[in-house]
Amino acid sequence: MTTRSSSRSGSRPAPAAAALETHTLRTRDGHRVWYALAGAPDGVPVAVLHGGPGSGSQPGALRLFDLQRFRVVLIDQRGTGASTPHGSVRHNRTDYLIADLEAIRARLGFARWGVLGGSWGAALALAYAGQCPRSVTGVVLRGLFLTSAREVRGLFVGSRKRAPRAWSTLRAAARCKRPATLAARCNASLQYGANEARQLRLAIAWRGYENAVLASTSSRGAARRRGEPRNAHDSQRHTRKLIGKYRIQAHYLAHDCWLGETRLLSLARRAAAAGVTIAAVHGARDPVCPRGNLRRLSRAVPSARVESVSAAGHLASDPALHARVAHALAMIFTPTDEEGRSNMRRAA
Repeated sequence: MTTRSSSRSGSRPAPAAAALETHTLRTRDGHRVWYALAGAPDGVPVAVLHGGPGSGSQPGALRLFDLQRFRVVLIDQRGTGASTPHGSVRHNRTDYLIADLEAIRARLGFARWGVLGGSWGAALALAYAGQCPRSVTGVVLRGLFLTSAREVRGLFVGSRKRAPRAWSTLRAAARCKRPATLAARCNASLQYGANEARQLRLAIAWRGYENAVLASTSSRGAARRRGEPRNAHDSQRHTRKLIGKYRIQAHYLAHDCWLGETRLLSLARRAAAAGVTIAAVHGARDPVCPRGNLRRLSRAVPSARVESVSAAGHLASDPALHARVAHALAMIFTPTDEEGRSNMRRAA
């Protein structure tokens, strides 16, 4: 879940919208993938992969970078954000997303680039690096998601204690009788042909549950900073866009994101063996992606540089998490920045 970053704890001011140079990649199968560039034309290239799946990129992610030293590429994955057709799950799988990344890299003329990914974006970053290691210098991961059925169960079943009222609302909207089938019911209800009014209710309920779970370990109002409208009565246009967002998310989760933990960690090993540097920063209080994911990554890739941030949760807007991700980016991709290198440590 990629979010707007906080301006506290050394964060840089939000770049003006005019600083973004926007483009569209037209694919042969009917998708138009939006991407934007910011920063120094001769800076270190880094692609930013948003979470979700389905969330879309946020310009606030640029605050993580020194734009005088980096060339940042924000990418809205298929069907998300400004990419069209919005909410489409047709020709929308992880392998297509990886092909899009390669096409964008080649179009921009980068022999290799770094990758920053948060949550689902972290999983996609590892998969991409494993599939195309010659294209990637290194990856920085925030809130690592390993695409396991265990994590999905944790979100839809285990986390209900964190937000019981919001979970009951989601269950009712999905017309789900058994908690274990909630994710599958959400997926079925959001696909094409389902009643649109029901889809709207379900998407709003899913967003409410997601925000409540995230807020359970974050400072007051943190979920609101995720870019959602402050008005409780969302515009019709916005709620319709929510359908697309959660349709894609349900579509990916129903298929283990076409990865699964075993395969994803295998791809991580392959990337590391090819010389790709891997760094992961994870909030110790993350209510969505288990802290144990750091240990799993360390066992699979002993060379990975991992750090647990004790006071942080899942949101990229968390000041402590933001500061450590920014530090990891500078450490991995700008060799002259050696400050605090020893602070990156392996998980116990």
